This record gives sequence, structure tokens and C-alpha cells, in this order.
Amino acid sequence: MKRYAFVTTIPVRTGALQRGVAIITKHNGNINRVHFDRSIDPHTVFFEVTATPGEYEEIRRELTDIGYLQTSLETFAALKIHIHLPHESGALNDFLTLTSGAGAQITSITFDDAGIHPDRVTIGMSVRESSPAEELLDVLKSHYPIEVLEFDSTGESLDDTVFYLRFAQKMRSLIDAKDDDFLLRFLGDINHTAQDLTARGEDPKTVFRNVLEAGEYIAATCGEGFYADVQVLDLSREVTVYAIQLPGGGNIYLFRTLDGFEMLDTGYAVYHADVMQLFTAYGLPVAEQLTRIITSHGDADHCGAGGFFDVPAIMHPATREIIRTGNRAWGSRNEDMVLEEVYTTMIALYSRWNPPTEENIRLIPTDTEEKRSIFPIVCRLTIGDLAFEVLETPGGHQVGELVLYCPEKGYLFTADSLMNFASLTEDRRRYNSYADYLVTSVNVDSDLARTERRALMELAEEFTQETGRPCTIFGGHGAVSEWHDGHLTVTIPPEHYTHAGGREHPEETP
Repeated sequence: MKRYAFVTTIPVRTGALQRGVAIITKHNGNINRVHFDRSIDPHTVFFEVTATPGEYEEIRRELTDIGYLQTSLETFAALKIHIHLPHESGALNDFLTLTSGAGAQITSITFDDAGIHPDRVTIGMSVRESSPAEELLDVLKSHYPIEVLEFDSTGESLDDTVFYLRFAQKMRSLIDAKDDDFLLRFLGDINHTAQDLTARGEDPKTVFRNVLEAGEYIAATCGEGFYADVQVLDLSREVTVYAIQLPGGGNIYLFRTLDGFEMLDTGYAVYHADVMQLFTAYGLPVAEQLTRIITSHGDADHCGAGGFFDVPAIMHPATREIIRTGNRAWGSRNEDMVLEEVYTTMIALYSRWNPPTEENIRLIPTDTEEKRSIFPIVCRLTIGDLAFEVLETPGGHQVGELVLYCPEKGYLFTADSLMNFASLTEDRRRYNSYADYLVTSVNVDSDLARTERRALMELAEEFTQETGRPCTIFGGHGAVSEWHDGHLTVTIPPEHYTHAGGREHPEETP
């Protein structure tokens, strides 16, 4: 027995839904999930069914035979016309016969022989594909006097009668998916998220809007729309770090040493070409001199571009499993949460997920009894002349997340467990809010996340008390900041970078 998902288009008439369910029942399919909401789309019903492969094929065949099974995502044109029909019995029926034969679906109709236009009918239609819509217009013009009020070949002006089709077409442009079968399956996944969040009291249309806006933001900030904020800090005689805030997602930390470059996290894959162009603008030959990647955790915005580099990628064993399974909540109490699974897939598609290859992955040991505060010290590594402890977090933000700590200098690279949220720009805050909304929390275990955040703040405070110097926090998002009396203060204002403008120093920014 396997679990299958499919999308159906069911007519608006009594017994139509029951007819589809009867076919599933006839072939011993067990319905695990069904979702239909007329306020979203009056025709589309999503099913997930447990059945044998043979039973599933029979279900598909019978649903196809009656025209229920949706197997493609055709575009729709919107057409609205005034038409003058003869005042005789059967005139409207003849007209509707023509439109039905062309595959048009009537979305509105207005006629009143006692009104101010007694000989005019106003009709709205949705027609599959723009070319047949034009052909239908030609046919209608040859039979009736017609005034075209609206002809929209994109279908944007249609009402919610084809909501899911229009949504899927927008998704197609964002994830570059040409395969209708794949897109239908993914549409079912997004619908599952909407169903789950609706049960939690959210508005389903808001869910779909957040899904699209997240993808639209990523798409808009690539290429000509790319920008970054960069802080350059000398950490020691041998090490300079470039802290790069990308438009969306996590930071990249690039260490320049006497032996080349090391990178902590890689950002989204979709930004890779832009990041390499940024490196060139800063005179950093990273492509030729990168020696190692350190992966803090398995979210796409931290490891998603690792596959572009043929160098060792150090990570926790749990991070490798997150990459393998494509589920950011792997190993946590939310591992089976549909919101986490769908969100991971969605962001992977938007961001063109390309994590480190298996042959380049180097796993750190996890069997240790040595600790720093509540954090196991799983290993130590050096970057130039700096010695770092690699700490394993309890798994609040994500299982297997790593923190780097240099106890001599008080440099604390905290991944997504601690960051200066106040330093985020409004655009970045808004983008980060999509994840919070779609998975209800970016942390796979909110209780553990609070624990690890407090412990990191205590670690920073402890360093300050012992040395009299502020601990420097390099968060997974936001600006590099110093710990002062329980607050994070940005160390130096970042430079703003764009491809067109290059490096814009803070004092030059209006």
C-alpha cells in the first residue's frame, strides 16, 4: 500500500463530489486527506489516498474517463462581452452551445428585457488557452453583433473560479518547473500547508499570498536586483572576515587568511553568481583559493550554495541527514510536521538548492563529554591564527546546528540561535516573516531555542566580565554586533553593495 496524491476538477452540481469519492471507494482507496474550499476555488478538490499501485491506476483511469482528474495546468483567458441575441426561443441556448463547444466556462451573465438594454446580454467567460479564446471570438462575431469589454490572455482578471490554476502558473515562473505533473504534486503540497494553517485559524488566501511573495522576493533580488551589506573586520594579524548580508536568507562569513579563504555558510544557491561577482568587486579570488566550507546547519539559506565549490564541507551528521531527506525538521519533535516538509521543499525550489556534494562532506565527531556552558565541544579548528571551539547547540533552531567560539578573542559565530534582529532592514524583516508565518516558527523546538539563546547570551556576558572586552556576535542574519550590557550594538556600519553601484561606503550613503 502506498500513499498517492492527486488533484481533481469537479463540477458544481449536486452529487459531483460523491461521484469522485465513490470511484475511490470502489477501488479500495482509503482517503487520508481531502480538501475543498469553495471560497478559494469552487471546482478544485485535493485528495491523498492509500492504495495499491494497481488500485491507484484504476482510480486515475475512471476519474480521467469522467473528466475529473486534472493532469495539466493550462492557462486561461478572460473574456467579457456585450452580445446582441435575437428575441426568439432558443437564442441563448444556441449561444451557449457555441461557447461550450469551444471549452469556455461562463463566469457571469446578465440580461433583463425590462432593463435599459433589453436586447443586450453581458457575458463573462474563462477560456482555456489564449488562442482558442481568439478563435471563439471570431466564431461569435460571425454569428452575432458583439462588443468586447475585456480580453485578458493572462487570466489575471478572472475571479476565483480558476484560483489554483492561476496560482500554479505564477509558481511555475518562480520555480522554473516545466513538468505539469510535478507542479500539480507541489500544488497539492502547498494546499496541504494552507489546510493545516487554516485549521490553526489563518486565512487560506493569506497563506497562498505569503507563498508567492517569498518566491517573488527571491526572484526580484537576483541579478540586476541583487544587493548586499558588507562589514570588513580584521580579526587578528592573519585573519580578515567579510560579513556579507544577502538580500534574503542567511549571512556568508568569508575568512581571508595567509593560506587562502575559508567560508562559514554559503547563502542561497540562487545568489551564487551574484556573490561571486561581489567577491570580484572586493578583489577576493575565492574561486581559486577557497580551501574549506564550514556549514553551521542544514537550512537552504546557509548551505544551499555549497555544491558550487569542490572543497571539503564540514558539518554535523544531522545536517547531512537534513540535506539527504530534504526536511529541515529532521530529528526534532516536529519532524513529521507537514508545514516543515513543505516549506523545506518550497524554499529549495525557490533558491535553486545546491548543497555540498556527498563526496565533499566531512562529518565532525559528536561523541564528546567536554562542554562549554550547555554546549558540547564537538571539535576544535583553526582559521589562520585563530583557534575556535565548535559547539553543538541543543537543537532548538535546528538539530545539528553548530556555533563557533574563539575564547581568546571573544568571537562568537552563533548561526541562527542569536542575532541582532534590530539591525535587519525592513525588506529583510519582511522576507524573514514569511518563514515564521508558513511554519509558525523558524525554530523546530521553541523551548530549546530559548534555552540555547539564553546560554549564548550568558557566554557573551561571561567573556565580557572576565576580560573587560565586549564579546563580538556574528549572527546567522543581521549585522556583526558587540555585546554591551545585555544589548547588541553594531560594530561598524556596513557598506552597501550593488552590481551597478559597487561598494557604497556608509558615509557616502544618503
